[in-house]
Amino acid sequence: MTSEQDPPPLNQHRQRPTEQSQDTVDTDMPDQPSVPPPSQSATATTSLPSSAAEQEQEQQQQQQPAPPPPPVPGPRAARLQALFATTAKHTLDKINKDNFGACFPTISQKAPGTLEFVQRQMVERLGSLWNYKPAQKEFETIMANRQVVARLNELEALVSDAARRRAEADNPNSPPVAPHTLPAETVLAAHLRPHLAAHRSRLDTALRDTQTANAALWDEIQAQRAEMEALLDGVDRALRDLDGANALLADDVVDELAAETRAADADVRAATAAKMG
Repeated sequence: MTSEQDPPPLNQHRQRPTEQSQDTVDTDMPDQPSVPPPSQSATATTSLPSSAAEQEQEQQQQQQPAPPPPPVPGPRAARLQALFATTAKHTLDKINKDNFGACFPTISQKAPGTLEFVQRQMVERLGSLWNYKPAQKEFETIMANRQVVARLNELEALVSDAARRRAEADNPNSPPVAPHTLPAETVLAAHLRPHLAAHRSRLDTALRDTQTANAALWDEIQAQRAEMEALLDGVDRALRDLDGANALLADDVVDELAAETRAADADVRAATAAKMG
């Protein structure tokens, strides 16, 4: 007798994988009532902001204008893309049995079959990596970021225009271009070019003269600064000499000199008064 809570017999667990389909997973546990875990409601609650953010992001993406279509590759851009596609084949063709055997001469002599098998596997592996979509996607991303196709198309247009103009210039039967058919910018530039060239020549001459004068003034200022520094050094030396002389004179010497000065002054005044009287 088995109770309702007892697990099923062991043979039932062993027979269940054969009865279930291949897509189901055998957990070797008795059937339990499907009760959602306590955290499921919390998970659903926390997933609401993320879904709202995703909806807002989708709305913003829908409101944004569609990007312009990529430019159609011209002859040079198409040639570059074809060169990228064929470079792998040319590179893998260089890894032939002869070149591979020359790199491993010992193995080539003792086990040529093994070396040929390794060479074939290497070529197949490199070919699969080269034709792998991320590699092509990276090349396309580089082409888009650098605007290679657009710039090559511009180069193609410039070369075509230059060839057309050369052909028109070399053809003596081609009629000259009428001035009234030219755009206003071209006519204005043609009229102003001589005057602007003369003004530019004069301005260049004035600029060179100003630069020469500035260089001379700078040299003069540097010389004056050097002279001022020399004068300041002389004044500093004189002040140091005076300080040294004052330090040599003691208080008694100063008093004696003051007394002699006052006595001499009194004698001079007495002599002056005697002459006047």
